[in-house]
Amino acid sequence: MNNEMKNNPPLLEVRDLKMYFRSGKDSVVKAVDGVSFRIDKGKVLGLVGESGCGKTTIGKSVLKIYNPTGGEVLYKGKDILKMSKGEFKKYRRSLQMIFQDPYSSIDPRQSVFSILKEAVLAGGAKMSTGELKDKVNGYLETVGLPVEMGNRYPHEMSGGQRQRLGIGRALACEPELIVCDEPVSALDVSIQAQIINLFQRIQKDMGYLFIAHDLAVVRHIADVVGVMYLGHLVEMMDSEGLYANPMHPYTIALLSAIPITDYYKEKQRKRIILQGEVPSPLHAPSGCPFHPRCRYATEECRRILPELKDMGAGHMVACHNVEKIAD
Repeated sequence: MNNEMKNNPPLLEVRDLKMYFRSGKDSVVKAVDGVSFRIDKGKVLGLVGESGCGKTTIGKSVLKIYNPTGGEVLYKGKDILKMSKGEFKKYRRSLQMIFQDPYSSIDPRQSVFSILKEAVLAGGAKMSTGELKDKVNGYLETVGLPVEMGNRYPHEMSGGQRQRLGIGRALACEPELIVCDEPVSALDVSIQAQIINLFQRIQKDMGYLFIAHDLAVVRHIADVVGVMYLGHLVEMMDSEGLYANPMHPYTIALLSAIPITDYYKEKQRKRIILQGEVPSPLHAPSGCPFHPRCRYATEECRRILPELKDMGAGHMVACHNVEKIAD
């Protein structure tokens, strides 16, 4: 690591992250297997892939909700995985998560005001009743909820309003990094657009790990996109570059499935249908995890796991045949 990196480390750097779960006596599920990435201040890293590829597991591992099997999670250059509970406590408020299901992640017995009040005071802040009320009302306004809603309970709110409350609760902790786990997948399209616009308004100096399977949403909000498959990162590039020039066969197939509203373009588009199902991580294939569904697979793919390599301009691809596919 050079001196510049030491003096100005990224907000978050994940190195060779592994998260294995034991299943039975001798079986191990490799949910995340050797994933590395970084997130700088004010930037959004989007993680995409099919259900079960390890996206949410990465998010929970980064926040120490899970205790990773291996690797490093460096927050401002400090490995939080090596910290004791006491040491990590002072960083907890800086690392927040917005969950996929806003209802199950919120205490139904607390009012909206009480939920936000708890988040504001959890760090030990001391303020008068008036100051606290102004603070909570400020967060309600930030996420587009009327101040009067502070007296309501979660069951009295719509799905979009509850998701705004979840965002407000995270913001009330004044975080520097927010992990967003499918934050708009359960919402109507019109509400999705409002929530995405809200994220962009409040981004400022925060970093986001934005986990989603909706490729159109990720393209709109992410600066860099990482594509996951069966616990591995198979491709990573800045958002515009990845969508314009995907190189991994899995990414190419994923992007071919994005709906196009233009009838004539949709008619001319070549849709790639992947054969077979995603293998179980309990019985993951040897070599490249994608080779059982890849039409370019060779004997090398079946035996050797490809490493991410730079194809130029920071376009990282894990594929033995990427040059052949590009041609």
